[in-house]
Amino acid sequence: MSEPSTDVIRLEHVSLKYRLAKQRITSLKEYAVHLVRGTLTYEELWALRDVSLRIGPGESVGVIGRNGAGKSTLLKVISGVLAPARGTVTVRGTVQPLLELGMGFDYELTGLENIYLNALLLGRTRAEARKAEPAIIEASGLGEFVHTPIRNYSTGMLARLGFAIATAWVPNVLILDEVLAVGDAEFQQRCHARLQEFRDQGTTVLLVSHDPHAIEANCSRCVWLEGGAVRGDGPVADVLRQYQDFTYLREHGGAGGLVTHQAAGG
Repeated sequence: MSEPSTDVIRLEHVSLKYRLAKQRITSLKEYAVHLVRGTLTYEELWALRDVSLRIGPGESVGVIGRNGAGKSTLLKVISGVLAPARGTVTVRGTVQPLLELGMGFDYELTGLENIYLNALLLGRTRAEARKAEPAIIEASGLGEFVHTPIRNYSTGMLARLGFAIATAWVPNVLILDEVLAVGDAEFQQRCHARLQEFRDQGTTVLLVSHDPHAIEANCSRCVWLEGGAVRGDGPVADVLRQYQDFTYLREHGGAGGLVTHQAAGG
């Protein structure tokens, strides 16, 4: 009898496609006219292609790839925001996603009001939000600006507030999409320190970033996506080198003959 799996995240042959309208539709009326006439046409875009991954407890995994490679789609599938067209996704425990800057915020509410709103969206009670409020405000560094409607916030302020809320409670899985790409050096240092605390407590971290230094600083494993498929999976240094070689050859016209091998451990 086989031992039960200890994987926190398991994807088995996962594929997902988008249906994109070929017509440029600018209004609901125009959409209705096309719909009645039966002239709506679509093209299929496979954002993920037969992706299989197994991620254990406490692993810190960076996800890299070019724009449109499927990175954000992968995180949304793991978070349960999107359902795959094929394959299965299994995630154990609580998942805390920070997928898009400002996602889940009401821009007419203050920062403080958005703390409570997001806490409820994350399944926390009002009492839990009240208890975490001082720590969230301190971690965000907003000070008195927390009483200001967030429509007046800068990109950096939104990032600090979103990260502070997402990391106020320790989840089994923390998912971050390009969060470390915004904010100043002090904010990024706070992020690194908080992620280290999570790793020490056994949280599995998934981080999408175009910055190789952020991947190197926060991850022990790296997954490279290209065209919606896994092209590399293994130690960070190995996969980053594969990806950088691929990018260099592509930019200099040599990608046609490139053969990519999966890194050891993938």
